Amino acid sequence: MKPRQYSSEGVLIAKRSHSEADKIFVILAKKYGKIRLLAKGVKKLKSRKRGHLEVFSQVRFSAVNLPGIDLITEVELINDFPSVRSNLSKMTLGFYFCEVVNKITREGEKHDDIYQLLLKYFKELEKTKKLKLLRLEFIFNLLVLLGYWPQDKKMIEADQVLDQVVERRINSFQIGKKLLL
Repeated sequence: MKPRQYSSEGVLIAKRSHSEADKIFVILAKKYGKIRLLAKGVKKLKSRKRGHLEVFSQVRFSAVNLPGIDLITEVELINDFPSVRSNLSKMTLGFYFCEVVNKITREGEKHDDIYQLLLKYFKELEKTKKLKLLRLEFIFNLLVLLGYWPQDKKMIEADQVLDQVVERRINSFQIGKKLLL
């Protein structure tokens, strides 16, 4: 259980609008696993949090545990992976990583190993040009880490295995299919 006030570092894996000035963020936090947090006033031009809260940014944050949904009180950018954001193919793969992690993990379950894996692949994404191979390695390592696939068995159709585990198609792969293949 989370304390009333808590802080951690994490990677933003999803966001959506909540009201006129607010957004809800899904963060894979190092200490707490996947959590949903409300950022009040983040859409306003004068918001100090605005530039730090982007999908696949690594942040250090503080939050308050409230009934319903927790509230972000402070946020500090650790790494926004600028070389990934400047390349459309790499950015597509970054969104893919985030979507897969968001769909395969459950809220409130601590996953420090998945957090480390996600960071490792974002750092690899900054350096590599072999995006298809990186995507397939990510799927394999994530499924092995979560116990869905044996480590010593070769994975031939990674996308089909992932679709069976998640029980739905991954949208960002369909969007970026031509860029990544």
